[in-house]
Amino acid sequence: MTRLVQIAAEVQRFLDAKAWPNCVIGGLALLRWGEPRLTEDVDLTLLTGFGHEETYVDALLARYQGRVESPRDFALANRVVLLKTADGVGIDIALGGLPFERDTVARATDFEFTSGERIRTCSAEDLAVMKAFASRDQDWLDVKGVLIRQGARLDWKLILSQLRPLCELKDAPEIVTRLERLRQQVEGK
Repeated sequence: MTRLVQIAAEVQRFLDAKAWPNCVIGGLALLRWGEPRLTEDVDLTLLTGFGHEETYVDALLARYQGRVESPRDFALANRVVLLKTADGVGIDIALGGLPFERDTVARATDFEFTSGERIRTCSAEDLAVMKAFASRDQDWLDVKGVLIRQGARLDWKLILSQLRPLCELKDAPEIVTRLERLRQQVEGK
């Protein structure tokens, strides 16, 4: 895990030097807020907005290797830049532009890992929203870990105000219902 934290810190230093707003999400944020689990890559959100993503993608591909065929085209079509370090560790950088992504980056805070590296991660609430929205089996286990570990410290008004509009866009209101049931289960209600 130490290697992933070092990679995340290095990527953030690169992005910060360009004054590009960003934060770590995914497995490394889960180490901070939830139940730790094995993760093999580094996930970040980079706030790019809409319309000039090429600038960001080209700079990232000049610094890191792409890990898919035609990485530039893939990134521009899918809004995620799939990179790897020289030793093959994956780096996934989501190109953020939605209000939720903007707010997630704005709410991110620094955290010092046991290795001594500091990285900026999304909040526990934003991690819960992202994981619930993704709605895969592993994501629900991750959400449960955040709920257990963070408990009453979570801002449920924020979580639900962020998740509901995303679920409306996805036409998946059942995600909010499932999250509310999981909350009741964890809280023993």
